[in-house]
Amino acid sequence: MRGVQFYRTRSGSSPIEDFLDSLDARQAQKVTWVMRLIEELERVPQQYFKKISGSDDIWEVRVNVGRETFRLLGFLEDAKLVILVHAFKKKSQKIRKADIKLAERRKKEYLSR
Repeated sequence: MRGVQFYRTRSGSSPIEDFLDSLDARQAQKVTWVMRLIEELERVPQQYFKKISGSDDIWEVRVNVGRETFRLLGFLEDAKLVILVHAFKKKSQKIRKADIKLAERRKKEYLSR
C-alpha cells in the first residue's frame, strides 16, 4: 500500500484540492480512481504513474477523461508516500518545463519544512 497526500503551501492552501474542485464530477471521479490505483497497486501501470525523465525525481499521475488529459505532479517522500504538488489540464504532448520547475520548487519547499 502506498499513501497519497496533497501538498499545502505555507499559508495552508492546497493547489491539488483547488484543481480537483475545478473539475466536473466525471473528471474528478476518474482522477480519484487513478489515485486509488496508485494507493492500492504494488506496480502501477505506466499509463497512470510514471517518473518524468530529466527532472529532480518528479513523478506524474496521468489521467485521461474522454478527449481531455490531466496531469498531477509529485514526488515520493519514501517508497510508501506520494506527495502531489501541482496539477493541470495538459494541452500538448510534452509537459512544459515551467510545470516541472514549479513541482521541483514545491518539493524543495516541502522537504525543507
